[in-house]
Amino acid sequence: FFFLQPSALEQHSAFLSIMSSCKNLDGKFTVESASCKYTDDAIIADYSYETTVVEGNVVKPSTTKMQFKTERKVGKTGVMLVGLGGNNGCTCVAGALANKLNITWETKEGTQKPNYWGSLLMASTVKLGNDRTGNSVYTPMHNMLPLLDPNDIVWGGWDINGTNLGDAMKRSKVLDIDLQNKLYPLMKDIKPLPSIYFPDFIAANQGERADNVLTGTKQEQMDQIRKDIRDFKSSNSLDQVILLWTANTERFSAVEEGVNDTAENILSSIEMGEAEVSASTVFAVASILEGTTFINGSPQNTFVPGVIELARQKKVFIAGDDFKSGQTKMKSVMVDFLVSAGIKPVSIVSYNHLGNNDGKNLSAPSQFRSKEISKSNVVDDMVASNRILFEEDEHPDHVVVIKYVPYVADSKRAMDEYTSEIFMGGKNTIVMHNTCEDSLLATPLIYDLVILGELCRRVQIKKDGEGEDWESFHPVLSLLSYMLKAPLVPNGAPVVNALFTQRCAVVNLMRACLGLAPDNHMTLEHRFESTLAALGEVGNDGPASKKMKLG
Repeated sequence: FFFLQPSALEQHSAFLSIMSSCKNLDGKFTVESASCKYTDDAIIADYSYETTVVEGNVVKPSTTKMQFKTERKVGKTGVMLVGLGGNNGCTCVAGALANKLNITWETKEGTQKPNYWGSLLMASTVKLGNDRTGNSVYTPMHNMLPLLDPNDIVWGGWDINGTNLGDAMKRSKVLDIDLQNKLYPLMKDIKPLPSIYFPDFIAANQGERADNVLTGTKQEQMDQIRKDIRDFKSSNSLDQVILLWTANTERFSAVEEGVNDTAENILSSIEMGEAEVSASTVFAVASILEGTTFINGSPQNTFVPGVIELARQKKVFIAGDDFKSGQTKMKSVMVDFLVSAGIKPVSIVSYNHLGNNDGKNLSAPSQFRSKEISKSNVVDDMVASNRILFEEDEHPDHVVVIKYVPYVADSKRAMDEYTSEIFMGGKNTIVMHNTCEDSLLATPLIYDLVILGELCRRVQIKKDGEGEDWESFHPVLSLLSYMLKAPLVPNGAPVVNALFTQRCAVVNLMRACLGLAPDNHMTLEHRFESTLAALGEVGNDGPASKKMKLG
């Protein structure tokens, strides 16, 4: 018998695996800190918001003391989708039902189980901290704070097409057929409410679907939408309702003085039946007047100035625009990587073809233009951040093409070419092909937008020295930007498109609600002999008092 001693390389690898492993905390946790207090109704946390102010050539650290209050109770919530019978709408309801009832189904790969993969809040984890031996501890993002569970959402909504959701699901051809067959009995009796149809704002080819539409003046139609919201809330005994537009992309509305530039004018224009008031704007105004959050998942300018002013007057949340699910999400990662690495992207060419009803609607020039604008602006903040690479007002050539190819249905193809200038006059080209199951990528964003929008309703802050009143978020919920191509932000606030920056904002806001410092990647405990030695002693049952203290 031969006894082999482990090699130095094997010993080193074993040591690294011990020192760099990750652990997961799936259960609920509590924060033990003088900065965090739990009551029956709320989590109240003391927090120091640290920023850096640059004045000319002088850089000054700044600290603002504040408290966060997060209500712990998540009320019974209903979500009304505009476009309930579309691919996104019926897939959203089907996915929630499959998860709630744990419906499995068979494919050629075997038995499939329902999940919420693709959802930032339901399927991703965040670093909570380190254990005593320096291992990173991760927890599901939905474990950080009390959050709305999509299994508990009551679904409803409107659609210009009256097909029941069972048949709409079959028509969309998004889900596997065995799952469709199991869900059909649960969905066939769900029928969308009649919706608003203004033919001038969507493609003419949508007319053949419009068999479930409201009639009357714009004011009368808005009044009916408001009644639908009240009836839905009352009949389901809901604490709150959230509206989300996942219907057709509209053309841009002209912003006109006296029509939609102020809250007073937009209300008057709806009453007068002004032609330049879109269906999505009528829905948004109805939602605001009913005190319900409105989220726009399409690229058109639903939130004309008058709507934003009305939301601020009524202190009702709005968020948009346009789901960021496939090609644009990758672009917000790729360009951030290139510019951050000191590489200069000079040409970005993006081509798409898809065959679902979204693609059919976007085949019309006015509707495509709305989408082109939301897709094209995604790189602006990243380019502006690096004046070594880009001169003032210099931008990469950026072209977006979308074509309608019925055969590919919901399986969108996206092809991108990134050409960059590199060291000493060199050129670098990255070409990417992305097959996107369009609705299966977009649907988890709907869950995320609703969950995060609902959380924002329960979070308030109070700054030291500024009275005893708690302050809610600005009505324009820019925190939802991670899920959106063209983030709507409050007047005067910067637009951030970089994906990981957007994600960090969500994670660190949750940490602040618990009185925890923002996550960072310095990991000083792993970069010095003394701290590594201390961690090693703890791992070998050494004195706990020598471990690195982590805030």
